[in-house]
Amino acid sequence: MSVSYQTYWRGIASGSHIGLLDTIVLLLLKPWALLYALAQQLRVRLYQHGMLKTERLPRPVVSIGNVTVGGTGKTPVTAYIARILLARGYKVAVLSRGYGGSLEGQTCVVSDGAAIMLSAAECGDEPYLLASTVPGLMVVIGTDRHVSGQTAIQQLDPDILLLDDGFQHLRLHRDLNILLLDFSLPFGNGWTLPAGILREPPAAVRRADLVIFTRTPENADLNIDIGEIPRCLSSHTIVDLLPLGSHSPVPFSHCLGHTVLAFAGIADPESFFAGLRSLGLNLVHTISFPDHVIYNRERCAEIADAVRTNGADFIVTTEKDGVKLEGLTQDCAMRTLLARLGLTIDNPARLGGLLDKLLQPHEA
Repeated sequence: MSVSYQTYWRGIASGSHIGLLDTIVLLLLKPWALLYALAQQLRVRLYQHGMLKTERLPRPVVSIGNVTVGGTGKTPVTAYIARILLARGYKVAVLSRGYGGSLEGQTCVVSDGAAIMLSAAECGDEPYLLASTVPGLMVVIGTDRHVSGQTAIQQLDPDILLLDDGFQHLRLHRDLNILLLDFSLPFGNGWTLPAGILREPPAAVRRADLVIFTRTPENADLNIDIGEIPRCLSSHTIVDLLPLGSHSPVPFSHCLGHTVLAFAGIADPESFFAGLRSLGLNLVHTISFPDHVIYNRERCAEIADAVRTNGADFIVTTEKDGVKLEGLTQDCAMRTLLARLGLTIDNPARLGGLLDKLLQPHEA
């Protein structure tokens, strides 16, 4: 899917494009969305009634996922929960699909908590980012999470497993089901794929034990009906900038008064660019790449050309993109800063209480 087509489709699917042509395209997609929704509901029922088998692992499993396509901040929330558990002395392993890596489809250990065995190109950007930014965290990739969970238990002996992007992975039993919803657009236009951004109908929310609303604005009034399911409000904030290849962050003032080129290969790059502008950065040019993009020679050359053309003093991108930038020229690499995200949750005790309730029987 090209960037332009991806952006256009997301505009229709999220409800922000409402022109005549957009309406016609949406009408053509809706019959397929109805079929998709029915198929997803049937699949859920087959698991609920035992006609499709759910596998269990001999460790507690916490699933962190969503009902929409990309962009709800699963990786920062997974890192947040992992840090809580690691601080309490638990051995934690993340089970990730490894999307976008050359080893996708294979079951591999990315990190044993002490060393990282695979590159971002091999295991995918999100597993590598988790392994490299959360000290002590173990990470295993694999399409079949039951198999990757067994591998983690056999080789790493974790106390608890975090199932990254696992809300739809019903084959694996989970002991705590955490669902993330984007506060500003929890269900898109209300339709499932391909007419909307939903992976399954909104009623799927009922499977969640906890809903965490992400990207919540300050002093927001929550009027989204999710029934009696416990919920937390959270926000992602860019806290500082990390020079590429460095471990010493710099403040935003480092870029003030200078020109900045920003690029990102994430689900919603425009929200990233808007966040940089809100911090006072002077963006002279932006480049939107597809989510999970591979920064090959052509894309690195495109970035270098844009820097020269626009006379940018600095380049700013996300940490997720930063783990894949080996191909940048030396000049570009020296100018590149990675925007580091911080996560704030309004009711951490609610999340902590659910984790305590889950882990107490296992401690006993």
